[in-house]
Amino acid sequence: MRGIRFLLAIGMLWSMTLGAQNAKNEALIKSLQERPYPQWFQDAKLGIFIHWGLYSVPAYGAPEAYSEWFLRGLQLEEPLRTNFMKETYGQNFTYKDFAPLFKAELWNPDEWADLFKRAGAKYIMFVTKHHDGFALWPSKYNRNWNSMDVGPKRDLVGDVTKSIRKAGLKMGLYYSLAEWNHPLHRWYTDPHDSIGNYVDNYMIPQFKELIGTYKPSLIFADGEWFNTAEQWHAPELIDWYYNLVGDDALVNNRWGHGLDIGFLTPEYSAGIKVTDRPWTEVRGLGRSFGLNRKEPLEAYGTSKELIDRFIQAVANGGGMILNVGPKADGQIPLIQQERLMQLGKWLSINGDAIYGSKPYDKIEEEKMVSEQRIDSLINFNWVRNSPMKGIKEDDFTAEWKGYIVAPVSDIYTFEVKADDAASVTIDNTLVIDQNYTAEGTDSHVMGANTGASTNGKIKLKEGVAYPILIKFKEKKLQAEIALFWSSKKMNKALVPASQLFQDNAATQPGLMGTYSSLKTYLCYTQNNGNIYAIALEWPGDKLELNIADPGEVTVCMLGLDKILKHSYLNGKLVVDTSDIGFNELPSYDAWTFEITRGKK
Repeated sequence: MRGIRFLLAIGMLWSMTLGAQNAKNEALIKSLQERPYPQWFQDAKLGIFIHWGLYSVPAYGAPEAYSEWFLRGLQLEEPLRTNFMKETYGQNFTYKDFAPLFKAELWNPDEWADLFKRAGAKYIMFVTKHHDGFALWPSKYNRNWNSMDVGPKRDLVGDVTKSIRKAGLKMGLYYSLAEWNHPLHRWYTDPHDSIGNYVDNYMIPQFKELIGTYKPSLIFADGEWFNTAEQWHAPELIDWYYNLVGDDALVNNRWGHGLDIGFLTPEYSAGIKVTDRPWTEVRGLGRSFGLNRKEPLEAYGTSKELIDRFIQAVANGGGMILNVGPKADGQIPLIQQERLMQLGKWLSINGDAIYGSKPYDKIEEEKMVSEQRIDSLINFNWVRNSPMKGIKEDDFTAEWKGYIVAPVSDIYTFEVKADDAASVTIDNTLVIDQNYTAEGTDSHVMGANTGASTNGKIKLKEGVAYPILIKFKEKKLQAEIALFWSSKKMNKALVPASQLFQDNAATQPGLMGTYSSLKTYLCYTQNNGNIYAIALEWPGDKLELNIADPGEVTVCMLGLDKILKHSYLNGKLVVDTSDIGFNELPSYDAWTFEITRGKK
């Protein structure tokens, strides 16, 4: 009896202890959520991300791949990267053998800092350790697997931190919580919940070593997505960091499930709309973060495309962390430097509308645009891209019209693989409706596909050209669509280009594709009592602003010493731009009109 009472007492004590611990954790999380975001970050708008490490030696992957995931590609025996490494470095070469080749022999951190400052950035985010586990500082937890012991033989984190701070910029550090190949836990390979030993005996001590040494103003955590914030001990680590650095300190939102704090980090997206929470679009100058030598020139876009994206992010209450991927020798590729300088030049003229600005009552002006082209077959995986220039990468639609010819008479099963919604109509019969006519899907998770009807049957006669209409709606993140068919006489395969035509005579190959989306052509911000209208397209002889009557104002263009005539008519502020000559334009990418209350 005494033994039972003892066990009950122990159980009650344990329950009370657990309850007290839960209450303490809830109180800690609440205090983190209520902590004010530092004003400097909300005013900064532009940061520079730097992905640089062992993966910068091969600097290789598919045109849409993240080159910094090179090791993971090898682990999965991905043919492109595996064959490249064997053919380039030898049959017995391993990922660890890249370490001595990562020399940073041409690296000058002061030159980096000067470039980033001239680009208009206010803070830097330096990758200290990516998912491969190689540390860019002399970590005692990574003996012979850090930049001091092998390769550059330098404290890269320490050297760049000194240069960035000397240039008057804020310093941020990226740290991958997980690693693909650590003996205590192999991320993606070992069971996700077996991470405890790794976290307690490696990740937490190393994290505190890094942050305690360099005391960054920002931390960008990553690699968290298979585990909870509790498993990462994220609340305690963030609280420790805030107490260490003080009010200027800030973290992002990637700390595991169950913890909703930090600035938001949409990645390679069309951005998000205004929120009470700071956010910043995260993207590279190309399609990869680490340098990818297999990327085509088109992946880098133009200065105008970069500037337009940045303006839209700021107008919607956010900012941008723009990534550079240096070469293994420490040099930033010239095309990346050029894009940074072009952005910096624009900001030197138009910074009053950007730094410290807030969204105006009206965010932007949009119009529907469409582009057409002939597509030979339906087999697209745009990943995070726009399907073509002039169309947004999110929230676009596509329609393909033409004719399909069956090689033999049979009942055909058509199947569509699409993210997000799609429909297929053949001979005026709706064959497939994957959440197209009945809205309801919102697959915003990478690779998710929650489609309803993805296949359907229809009888086709040999040699007859049947009208076909394929519709597609893209929402967020991934974008792909492919059309397959099969029958009793034919195995499942992509509908080939040889059976698709623009005309019912089956003489013109391909389908007519029409791509549509909204296009932003004007953005608004406000700052220091002024309204700023930023035109992404030159307005011609007059600029029409659909805003409430601002009263008596003075209107000018930033970078141009000229007062512009204006009037308020039919609910629009109309600015006369007819006497602005081409040679007077301060920029050829976007133009900012400053609306100041009162007369000058």
